[in-house]
Amino acid sequence: MKQKLNIALFSPNKNPYSETFIQAHKNYLKGNVFYYYGRNEDIELENHPPLAKKIYIYVLKFFKKVFKKESSYLRVHLLTKSLKKHNIDVVLVEYGIHAHHILPAIKKTNLPLVVHFHGYDATVREIIKKHNNYKELFKYASKVIAVSTVMENQLLSIGCPREKLVYNANAAQSDFFNIEPSFKLNQFISVGRFTNKKAPYYTILAFKEVLVEHPNAKLLMCGDGVLLEMCKNLVKYYQLENQIEFLGVISSDQLGGLLENSLGYIQHSITADNGDMEGMPISVLEASASGIPVISTFHAGISDVIEDGVTGLLCKEHDVTGMGQNIIKLLDDIELAKKMGQEGKARIKSHFSFKKHIDGIQQLLEESINQ
Repeated sequence: MKQKLNIALFSPNKNPYSETFIQAHKNYLKGNVFYYYGRNEDIELENHPPLAKKIYIYVLKFFKKVFKKESSYLRVHLLTKSLKKHNIDVVLVEYGIHAHHILPAIKKTNLPLVVHFHGYDATVREIIKKHNNYKELFKYASKVIAVSTVMENQLLSIGCPREKLVYNANAAQSDFFNIEPSFKLNQFISVGRFTNKKAPYYTILAFKEVLVEHPNAKLLMCGDGVLLEMCKNLVKYYQLENQIEFLGVISSDQLGGLLENSLGYIQHSITADNGDMEGMPISVLEASASGIPVISTFHAGISDVIEDGVTGLLCKEHDVTGMGQNIIKLLDDIELAKKMGQEGKARIKSHFSFKKHIDGIQQLLEESINQ
């Protein structure tokens, strides 16, 4: 095998703020990484010209119409040509849905394929049904990555061959280990998209109960999403504007400062009505790596990362009172918060290191070529 692999990395979106793990794969995998992003006929290759000139695309569209080619004809043609042009050795696709979408092009090139599932792509019932339980994808793929034990079992249940399925947990980047929490403020932080599976309204309701006993406590909520306005209205309704603040989307540097001055991290993840679940939340890993305890739920990959009573405190999904009580435990006992934070940092270093995560994917890519 040649020294440097030419790796095609496919993602449906370009550099979204909430998908830092994809940027990590792009920046730290060993080899020449060709980053393709976008959907349908709008897929582009980062730092390269368009996959084809406009006149060539018009010709292909005319050919497709006249000869009644399949709907994926243009996409397959452009991707196949690009993959061959750049002498790609192996393909890594983020999200099972996207892998299914571009599979015809990958099959045409006969390249080895590693599929990285992340969360909703493995759990939303309608999506799984629409993609026929990923049967064609599972049959062709060299390896399939699950980021949690719950996801691993879910993929097995819909037909992924055991011999192709690999558990490779997400990880926190090493910068977070350098954070030294002060534990001087009664401040908590929550970071993530305001979506159904993250149930930010439950976090607000739990914190409302906390404020009865600790009126000086403060919650900082970071991110955006479809439920943001509803959550802001909920805070206004309960007149909690002085205790719960919305910071919007924040940078990694801003996050580091907030974690340093927080007593704990809060996230009330649940299984949404459509089946949507977390994979392994990066924000939970980052918070624990920084040295603060995590207050969350027994949900998906969170249970892999957080040891209840050791590195954080977990409750059942939808248990608002239980979550509130867990937050109060930390406010009542700062030494407990410090101890849990230290245990969490040690656990992330030992079991969820960034190097271990990247090395795991690198090994799968190399093994796929040698199959």
